[in-house]
Amino acid sequence: MHPYVITAKPGPVRRALTWTRVWSVRLLALTVMSVLGAVVLTVRCIRPVINYLATRAIYIELWAAQRIGRPPVSGLVGAGITDEFIREFHRARTGANA
Repeated sequence: MHPYVITAKPGPVRRALTWTRVWSVRLLALTVMSVLGAVVLTVRCIRPVINYLATRAIYIELWAAQRIGRPPVSGLVGAGITDEFIREFHRARTGANA
């Protein structure tokens, strides 16, 4: 007589519940990955359009600033953001442990 013959196997209800749990988790994971993939693809496809619209908006603002005689606001704000980004990048680069 072999000792493994007397081990109990899970019943049909427990096997069905396990199967349902496993496949529902797989389906949920597939759904999440598909949604994230669709979002990433959409953002990557729209990115050139956003860049074009931003460039056009800057040109329109520069044109309007020349007509009005005031300095463009986006240039001032953009320069400040760029300077802060450079300072933060330099701080992170020099403060990193080698």
